[in-house]
Order: sequence, then C-alpha cells, then structure tokens
Amino acid sequence: MAVLTFCAFSQYTFAQDLATTPEKYTAHNKGKFFIYWGGNRETYSKSDITFKGDDYNFTVDNVKAHDKPKGYHVDYVNPARMTIPQTNLRIGYFITDHYNVSIGVDHMKYVMTQDQTANVTGQIDLPLADAGSIHNGFYDNTPTVMSKDFLMFEHTDGLNYIHAQINRVDDISKLFRIGNTDIFQLNLTEGIGGGFLYPKTNATLLSKQRHDDFHVSGYGVSAQVGLNLTFFKHFFIQGELKGGYIDMQDIKTTSSNADSASQHFGFFQRMITVGGIFRI
Repeated sequence: MAVLTFCAFSQYTFAQDLATTPEKYTAHNKGKFFIYWGGNRETYSKSDITFKGDDYNFTVDNVKAHDKPKGYHVDYVNPARMTIPQTNLRIGYFITDHYNVSIGVDHMKYVMTQDQTANVTGQIDLPLADAGSIHNGFYDNTPTVMSKDFLMFEHTDGLNYIHAQINRVDDISKLFRIGNTDIFQLNLTEGIGGGFLYPKTNATLLSKQRHDDFHVSGYGVSAQVGLNLTFFKHFFIQGELKGGYIDMQDIKTTSSNADSASQHFGFFQRMITVGGIFRI
C-alpha cells in the first residue's frame, strides 16, 4: 500500500511540474512575423545577349559578367544610400510551425566584363552620321572586343529580383546539444521562390544615348538553403545560399522604344542577413 501511495504521489508531482514549466517561446513559430536585411555576393553563368533595333539585330555569345561588391561599408545602414550596395530585404509570416511565406527583393548587380572578346552574329547598319556606324557590317560568329564604344552593359541599380518565397524551417538545436532555445536556437531553412525582374539597366550600345528608368524586364525562379541562428527569442543572423534562373526578354537599352535586348542566365548568390522575429 505504501508503494502504491508513493507512486501515485510521484506521478502527481511530475504532472504538476509539467503544468508549471512555461513553454519556450521558440517551441512554436505559427503566427510569428519576421524581417531581415543584409548583403550578398553573386556569380553568374555566361549569357547570350541579343540586341534589336531599327538598324541592327545581333547576338553577343557567351558573355562573361560579374557582380559589383561594396565590401564592409556604412552604406548598408545609411537610409540615403542603401541601394548602392548589393542588398537583401525580406518580410514573412509563419503559417505553421515549420512553414513560412515571404516577399522580398534581392538587389543584385550585374556587370558585363569590359574589353572581353566574344563572338558576334548578326547585322549592324546604322546611318553613317551615327558615331556607332564604325561598327557597321555583317557578323558571322565574328570575334569582337567589347570596347566601350561598342558595348557597355550593366544592371547596376540594379538587377532587382522581386519575388515571393515559401520556406520550411526546422529546429536542429538538439543535434548540437543546445538546451535552452530561448537563449540560442539553431534552425535549418530551405525554400523555393519566383517573381519578376525590375532592373535599371545602364547600357551604352553603339554610342547611343542610354535608357535610364526602371523597367519590368522578365522573370526569375530560385531555390535556397540557409542556417539561422536565433538569439534571445527575437533576434537572428541568417546565412543563405541561393541558386536560380533569370530570363529577361524586354530589357530597355537606349532612349528609343525601338531598341531592346534579351538574355537569360543562371545565378548563385551568397548572403548574410540580420533580422527579428516576433508576434504582433
């Protein structure tokens, strides 16, 4: 009888301890909002770029390009100059404990490598009074130096990928024997997204006057994986690797509506962001 009484008392005490132990804030994510801001670096695949106008139609093959990093700089937190570096902004909402939906903009920069030699195919037949007429002729896979008077081509204000994303998040703290996740929590995140490209293209094509306005130029799709380190319930640092495909069929290149360009390429992005997560 004494043994039965002791067991009953022990079970009651254990149940009371569970009832009085507060649940950790980080135990559930559903209903939380998050926002983050940070910087990125990009690598681009080679790209064929086609240029069309009233007096020309040609393609430059296998164009090499790179990003335009700012490095560690105060511009990342200067509201008047935040679009100068390569940046990432995202806001999202957890629809379940493991899944969130978000919208954001990856402000990347794409710069064609100047003075490279690339093969050109097509025709240029500008009026002789135009400065660019020195490049008139038929091109048949012709090696051509991308000199400044022939072509400068950048999406540097920037290659703006505005997209929605769905992510899965898993707490992997136990794998590293992290006990109190309200102090420090380690999460694995992965997701897919898609959206549109809204670049401000800086192109000097055959010495023509450049176009200087933002323009919806195409679409992109992407997938990412990341590691999230959350501190004191509400603050986090997140590193992500993102790969994707961009297809732009309507790039504005000059002040003439008759002139346009098109290209498609792959990208690989590395980013570090800081942010907050909270319930409203």
